[in-house]
Amino acid sequence: MIAREETGKRPPAEETVMQKHPLIGLTGTNGAGKGEVAAILRRRGYAYTSLSDVIRESLRSQGRALSRDNLIAQGNALRRDRGPDILARLALETCAGPTVIDSIRNPAEVAFLRRQPGFLLVAVDAPPAVRFERARRRGRDESAETLEAFLAKENEEKNDDPEAQQLDRCLALADITIQNDGTLEDLERRLEEAL
Repeated sequence: MIAREETGKRPPAEETVMQKHPLIGLTGTNGAGKGEVAAILRRRGYAYTSLSDVIRESLRSQGRALSRDNLIAQGNALRRDRGPDILARLALETCAGPTVIDSIRNPAEVAFLRRQPGFLLVAVDAPPAVRFERARRRGRDESAETLEAFLAKENEEKNDDPEAQQLDRCLALADITIQNDGTLEDLERRLEEAL
């Protein structure tokens, strides 16, 4: 390597995470902390969009409740009617500049996003009991009053139907997996180390 003094040129600046990965996708189990990871990335300058928000907008336009059951059913219906990568295609239309894309739950969505320059898929997971308590505290209609019902509902997201949610397959496709079983500070440190 030629020393800087010999050439008079500065070495190239280290590429930032945002330059290297202008699109960061998030996948993970319900209540694992994808939203917290998204919040950390937003503080670092990323814009935000969510595939679930695409589904919520579709439900609102039909006057339907924003329950977890309806989100799952409507997402699967959109994938059946318009292709399994439709949510990613619609979400990408809203992206301008570095963006974190939340709630990826189908391998076709991952495949579509992988065709975008610099895409990185981050999975977030945590123990089931921890996730159940988090889901209860956030106050959404989770359609599950007990841990057993929560896990049964989660199993509906682990499907072999190519036009449905295939959460396990998305987790397996992740470039980085973060275990979020501690504090928010632990999560931010783990994300920093992973990136």
